[in-house]
Amino acid sequence: MSTFQELGIPADLIQGLDELGIVTPTEVQEKAIPFLLSNGGDLVAQAQTGTGKTAAFGLPLLTKIDPKLKEIQGLVIAPTRELAKQIGKQLFRYTKYHASKIFVEVVSGGDKMDRQIAALQRPTHIVVATPGRLIELLHQKALSIAGVKHLVLDEADEMLSMGFKKELTRIITETKQRRSTWLFSATFPDAIQLLIKDCMSGKPHTLTIDRSHVVNRDIDHRFTVCARDEKMEFIAGFLRRRGEERGLIFCRTKAGAITLGKLLAKEGIPVDVLQGDLTQPERDKVMRSFKKGRFRILVATDVVARGIDVDNLAFVIHHQPPEQLEYYTHRSGRTARAGKKGVSVTLIEPRERAKIERIGRELGVHFTEI
Repeated sequence: MSTFQELGIPADLIQGLDELGIVTPTEVQEKAIPFLLSNGGDLVAQAQTGTGKTAAFGLPLLTKIDPKLKEIQGLVIAPTRELAKQIGKQLFRYTKYHASKIFVEVVSGGDKMDRQIAALQRPTHIVVATPGRLIELLHQKALSIAGVKHLVLDEADEMLSMGFKKELTRIITETKQRRSTWLFSATFPDAIQLLIKDCMSGKPHTLTIDRSHVVNRDIDHRFTVCARDEKMEFIAGFLRRRGEERGLIFCRTKAGAITLGKLLAKEGIPVDVLQGDLTQPERDKVMRSFKKGRFRILVATDVVARGIDVDNLAFVIHHQPPEQLEYYTHRSGRTARAGKKGVSVTLIEPRERAKIERIGRELGVHFTEI
């Protein structure tokens, strides 16, 4: 196992990582960081959500910025507003102790455009953007990406499946002076191969992070078949049997999370809910209370779950199987941390057996039926 220092990350960035509790590099970080720091050329990496790819591209990107140059030098494109914000927040946190200030701006749909235009008037070194909003801002001449040296395409397959091919092609054309493109994707359909041909010359450096290494071996994976209207009863019974143990319940939708939270509270279970309609201060408050143990069970949606980092969680319950395979890794990985054991229980309806089989097959996970 290497350390970030051995990978070549500067001390002031390591101080920021230490504060976030990021001490041991993940597989994608060990493979990508040395290449990106020393060579920095084109990179194609197959890596899922939850493998630590933000730090894998984010740390090298920060070392390549010249703070004295008042132009945008790094551009990170992500499929969703939530992911863009999460990347922006991580980059900001990594640079907490950085010798000179590096300015990062996040621009995504769903936020007020005039506020983003105003923010871009300030010196900005790195922009994290969703494709649609970046194109709108280019139309408004609110920013120039002509000076971008490094372009990062995160979750590229997701962007193409969301229909952003045209926008990505335009972004690639507008940044033709760049030195490198770093592309991260969970899957590699033909459309991604074509995109790689479009945006990279010659042979890019390629990495594959093995899916089966992503899922923690200390997790006991189980599932139970239950009709939609029986799920609440099953969950309440499960929680009672677990006594004082703490855990997380994942729901696919905001409405589902809120409803489940109310029903569990009625049953006298200490619970709170984390979902996308909460403001950032409200989310932070819920997380602080959960970390301090003020309630036992946290109900959350996938979108807000990426930042949940709590030790000593005995179990994770999936109210439904997740929409995307990567979410399963991410959700389950919230338990069995720091060498402890944990349980992950997925509730499926009778017609969803194929889903659980697929998750097991593709992630190399053995499920036991309860």
